[in-house]
Amino acid sequence: MLTSNPYAAISGSLPEGFMKWYIALMIVSVIVGTLWDVIHKGSAKYFFANLGKKAPREVSGGEVVAIAIKTGLIDVATSKEFCTQSRRFAHLLTMYGFILYLVTTILMVFSYPTAATPAPDLVLTLWWVGALMVCVGGYWFWFFIRVDVAAEGGSPFRLMKADLFVLSLIASNTLALIWALAGGGVGVIFWLYLLAHTVLFVGVPWSKFAHMFFKPAAAFEKRISEANGSNENLPFETRDDPEQQKRHSMELLQNAPMNMGLGIKREAPRHY
Repeated sequence: MLTSNPYAAISGSLPEGFMKWYIALMIVSVIVGTLWDVIHKGSAKYFFANLGKKAPREVSGGEVVAIAIKTGLIDVATSKEFCTQSRRFAHLLTMYGFILYLVTTILMVFSYPTAATPAPDLVLTLWWVGALMVCVGGYWFWFFIRVDVAAEGGSPFRLMKADLFVLSLIASNTLALIWALAGGGVGVIFWLYLLAHTVLFVGVPWSKFAHMFFKPAAAFEKRISEANGSNENLPFETRDDPEQQKRHSMELLQNAPMNMGLGIKREAPRHY
């Protein structure tokens, strides 16, 4: 099973180059959708305005490169922003699984599209592993980690517009596995598989797909602001600095102990 190429099975049933053109159109859809989202929300304008604002100190080119590398290795590669280990691990499973699935799909379609050009076993195995990782991470998040389900007791079957990205991602990879397990071929499952992927990639302006580009940029901007001192007008996360203590509007918090309020972290919010 892990060494079968479902795309080779459809090569004789579809017009030549069909899947290549489809993937190219999906790539264009993601680029156009992301640009539209950036313009519509003003994300780029905000990002460059923050980078260009006057700062107490200038960051050198070497520091910028070091910050970019640190952002990639820590904030992006390990998803540092997630506060719980379960959500972080589920996100990493989904992220790396999607990367594996996407890269191997492109390799299989463009380099090994027919049975006459067999794909290496490693590529085929990574395709299956990537799709499985997306499903494990995606279903874990959907049924057990979502805030409205885990903390608020909401139904995991309640759907909202904000769920478009997660649902289309899970559906596309689930259908990919079902289609491949059925031996490939052009049938109902194949067209559902294409429909789910079309919703995933064409729906960028209405989903959270573009966040995979925004989050690294936001993490980079945050580290630059910390390095050049332009974030010093924001309150710190601790109260050990007397000047920061005075900034609290509640007099109680001005002289509160550092560990005050940490009891809320002792247990998960499951009191619905």
